[in-house]
Parts: sequence; structure tokens; C-alpha cells
Amino acid sequence: MPTPFIDRDLTQQAPHSPRERLAGFAIALRTLDKCRASLTGKLGDYHYDCPLDKMLFGFKGITGDQFKTAVQSSKNYEEVGAWLLANGTQKTPAEIKAWSDEMEAGSPMKNPEKRAYFIEQCSKLMINPQTNTTFDWLEADDRASFSQKPK
Repeated sequence: MPTPFIDRDLTQQAPHSPRERLAGFAIALRTLDKCRASLTGKLGDYHYDCPLDKMLFGFKGITGDQFKTAVQSSKNYEEVGAWLLANGTQKTPAEIKAWSDEMEAGSPMKNPEKRAYFIEQCSKLMINPQTNTTFDWLEADDRASFSQKPK
């Protein structure tokens, strides 16, 4: 049974974790949440078509505008997942899993140009940049952002 969209007000709650997968793709549910929130003016401090989203788009050979059009014309999560599988650069399930696993394990510590920023951001959240991934950092930032907001 298809899962209808749950529109998230990203001024009040975080998008899906980047770990949660749609049609096997890491980042996709989070990107979808940000896309839908951008369409309703409820994006808050998040950004649609940001560098993280572009990693998904680049892997699939699509653009943020193409993804947005697909999201606008879809009625549920599964339709967007099917669109991702059918459009852009074709990927096998093994390629999708390998890419998603790599994204989940990735860390800016491995990139000299991003290392200092990542260390600074992790220190603000009191997490260890040596042992945490990009996804760990994003989840910690989401928790910190919404634990401080009045209910």
C-alpha cells in the first residue's frame, strides 16, 4: 500500500534522517522533505538543492528542478522512489546500495578543504569529528536545533 506524503513543517521539526532510504537511496527522503517544505514555504533554516541534495542528484544524473517536478506530480513516497529509479543515469540495485553505504560512512574529515569546518561544527555539537560521519553530524544538528525550540 502506498505511503502518502507527510508534509513536514521544517520550521518545527527536522526532515527525515539522511540514513533513511527511499528506493534504496540514502539522502532521498530528506531531500524530498526539504523539496516539499520549499514548495509550501516551510523550509525554515534548511536548504533545498544544497550540496548534500546535489550528491544524490549527481549520482542519478538529474537536477534539483527535475526532482522538484517529480515530487510535485507524485502522490506518495513510492512514486518518487519509482521516478528516481526510472530517470537520470540508470543504476543497479548493487550500485545504489554501494553509493548509499558510502554516503552513510562518509566524513568531511577525509577532505582537507572541509575538515576545519567539520571540526568546528562538531565541536559546537559536542561530538567527535574523528569518529562521526556527515550523517551523524546532520542528525546531531537536527536534534540540537529542535530541542531548543519551545514546544
